[in-house]
Amino acid sequence: MKKILILTIFSIALLQSNSLLAATKTTSLKEKPHYAYFLDFFTSTDILVHQRAIDYIIENWTESDEILLVDTLYFVRDHRIRRQLHKILEEKTTLKTKDSYNNWYASIWNRPSAYTKNYFTFKAKLHSFIDPKFPKYFYQRAHQSIIRLDEVRWGGVHQDGIPPLRNPKMISANEVTYLADSNVVFGIEINGDFRAYPKRILAWHELFTDTVGNIPVAGVYCTLCGTVILYKTMHKGIHYSLGTSGFLYRSNKLMYDQKTQSLWSTTLGKPVIGPLVNKNIQLEYLSVVTSTWGAWKKAHPNTKVLSINTGHQRNYDEGVAYKNYFATDKLMFNIPKLDHRLNNKDEVLVIKAPLESDEVIAIASKFLKQNSIYYDKINQRSFVIFTDKSGAHRAYFNEGLIFKKYNSSKHEVVDQNGITWEVHENFLKNKTTSTKINRLHSYNAFWFGFQSQYPKARLVK
Repeated sequence: MKKILILTIFSIALLQSNSLLAATKTTSLKEKPHYAYFLDFFTSTDILVHQRAIDYIIENWTESDEILLVDTLYFVRDHRIRRQLHKILEEKTTLKTKDSYNNWYASIWNRPSAYTKNYFTFKAKLHSFIDPKFPKYFYQRAHQSIIRLDEVRWGGVHQDGIPPLRNPKMISANEVTYLADSNVVFGIEINGDFRAYPKRILAWHELFTDTVGNIPVAGVYCTLCGTVILYKTMHKGIHYSLGTSGFLYRSNKLMYDQKTQSLWSTTLGKPVIGPLVNKNIQLEYLSVVTSTWGAWKKAHPNTKVLSINTGHQRNYDEGVAYKNYFATDKLMFNIPKLDHRLNNKDEVLVIKAPLESDEVIAIASKFLKQNSIYYDKINQRSFVIFTDKSGAHRAYFNEGLIFKKYNSSKHEVVDQNGITWEVHENFLKNKTTSTKINRLHSYNAFWFGFQSQYPKARLVK
């Protein structure tokens, strides 16, 4: 998610009223809820109102106020108010003004949550200043959440502020003139429909929705956490129209569905805040291959490709989007705790079978590039991963077979019996008997982004 913290615009928006805030402004002092005093710094320009709020916070401090104060400080621009709030922060907590917001948040996240159910209302009203659509995510949803709300942070954009590509224009491989063979693409195949989505375009949009091979899908690219996942958006006869919420959870993009405005986890493919929580909803995910345009085009000459004419004005040159972010191992938005077994942005291949078990495996891409044929097990079923020269990984249930040779240029593998198998995107096919072995779906991610969502997952490196 792109960090666009345009604070001058935010400061102006803070002075605007809305329906949610009306109750706070008209309520008498006696009836005024505790959290509303933290909002006074945004709803009023009156110095006396600000001072009354500061006095109230000092006199009525509780442990649950710590996250309210940090969230408030994150957005307050008035230096006079900031100095006074910083003083409260140091006197009432272990947090110090010399620390960064990331350190403050990490300190809170690494302790048991202390916020009350009213934090949901505070979060709704605070972010209503940014986008009038935001309050719906949190308002009256204290009992509809399976993640810590204090770990949900605004990513710097409005709802769909990073515009999704809906039913984007696709062109044939022969029509493509803007891609070099070395450019990174995300390749998918559904029912014989091959598609390539260049990273240089998708990084500006982070989400596409379309019908591929007669299956409605959403392709989600979280640029911050390096995750590229393809979901079927039809679940038990219901179609979910997904978009970009504008919020993050542990630096991972949160989606929303248009009907209920529930927030969805990108990595889990299910609702985590809102009325759809605990409704046994989990979208089925399909494989995405991260490859180069040259390798994908050679393997699938009939592929369709995302047109550069998206209807949006962006610099779609290779490597432009998030250039500075990808150039270092530093994070834009922190997570509770880093795992240093790999570098933060080292790529891993994620293997999971959510419809069969909760087991999840992360395998370092560097390891797989050094082991073009790799075997493992998930849910007691063995599988094999083939990695070609472009760095693309493809996993299949191997059904006990041992493969001795992988010819990526011919898209073939040879088993221990000397039988040749064709390597297809969704299956291996025995050239002699036409027997097929199914694909085990997988996707790429940055190590830090994956580990923050699955801290107990097994790592192979």
